[in-house]
Amino acid sequence: MTARAKPKAKEAAAPAAVPQLRLDNQLCFALYAASGLVTRAYRPLLEPLGLTYPQYLVMLVLWEDAPRTVKALGQALDLDSGTLTPLLKRLEAAGFVTRRRDAQDERKVQIELTDAGRALREKAAEVPAALACQLHLPLDEIVDLRATLQDLARRMKA
Repeated sequence: MTARAKPKAKEAAAPAAVPQLRLDNQLCFALYAASGLVTRAYRPLLEPLGLTYPQYLVMLVLWEDAPRTVKALGQALDLDSGTLTPLLKRLEAAGFVTRRRDAQDERKVQIELTDAGRALREKAAEVPAALACQLHLPLDEIVDLRATLQDLARRMKA
């Protein structure tokens, strides 16, 4: 008795391409992919400073205006305190910031730069130009792209 080969199931025909559902036509994926690549481009620039990308963002806000409360930092960075608190603890352990309860309202935690945190600003001043070189984009295109993304974020929050 010979074994009969089972007939192959007919392969389903691929559905006709719907252009608006192609991955490369999605704004969300373009933003996601570009964001990941830009964030990774920061890594070798921030490593000598002892900062991760999210820590760098916190430091940027503090270099603009410190002290700030955890709540104010969260608003500036669009981060919740559950995300921000571990970042701040690591920055404090690294000696870049101090955290202290507000004297008038113990529910508030003030974040202040240390001398080391302030000194780090000078070293970090080279990061934006170094990133621009890695992006292989002229400065005016970077400025335009940033403005477009900031406008998109403003519109979506409204």
